Amino acid sequence: MNKKYYKKIQGEQGERVYLSPLNIEDNELYTKWLNDSGVMENIGGSHYNNNTVACKAWFEEKLKNDRAVLLAVVRNDNDQPIGYFEFMELEHVHRTATFCVFIGDEENRGKGYGTEAVGLAVKYGFDVLNLNNIDLKVYSFNERARKSYEKIGFKQYGRRSQAYYFNGEYYDMVLMEILREDFYGSGV
Repeated sequence: MNKKYYKKIQGEQGERVYLSPLNIEDNELYTKWLNDSGVMENIGGSHYNNNTVACKAWFEEKLKNDRAVLLAVVRNDNDQPIGYFEFMELEHVHRTATFCVFIGDEENRGKGYGTEAVGLAVKYGFDVLNLNNIDLKVYSFNERARKSYEKIGFKQYGRRSQAYYFNGEYYDMVLMEILREDFYGSGV
């Protein structure tokens, strides 16, 4: 059997997702997600037009970058990818990184898979990559994502006013971070 996904990062029993190295063979699936307005609006990329050739080239370039870690969010019950996670701007000396995450298909959103994936990835970032500070950006209209990040222990440290223009309106970019000491001190 040709296994496409590997339980690189998994949680305790009962977790519904695991994180696996990205499989470039699923480029068409990622291209579909990167053209889904529900995904792209929330991550600030609604203005991009993505095709399979450009997405594959982008992923291949990212996979060569030692300042990025790309992971598939995969359901435990069926070993199917449902989302994407990326550590970017990895600074090994300063022990910092920024991340982006999304859940692809509508039927998997709002069910806690993203929160589980973020928790697994943050633990991986602190325990394996030896990070001390992980940050992210989320847009002010995306309350669901902000609450999810807060569950893990992220705190707002800044706000960039009117930094995202979408559908005729400006939205703030909310900057959030978590420190190693806060993550482990919170009992997560």
